[in-house]
Amino acid sequence: MTEAKTWMCLICGWIYDEAAGAPDHGIAPGTAWADVPMNWTCPECGARKEDFEMVQI
Repeated sequence: MTEAKTWMCLICGWIYDEAAGAPDHGIAPGTAWADVPMNWTCPECGARKEDFEMVQI
């Protein structure tokens, strides 16, 4: 498996960590960003998936 990456919402700054997933929002831990459904939205502000950018933490 490749190293887990983090993705940040450009609207509100919420962080999606592939290793942790977002289980409270329907995304299992270990889910790669590419496997997150296109219709998924940011749980904080409702931004679309394309409003996220990969970040190094």
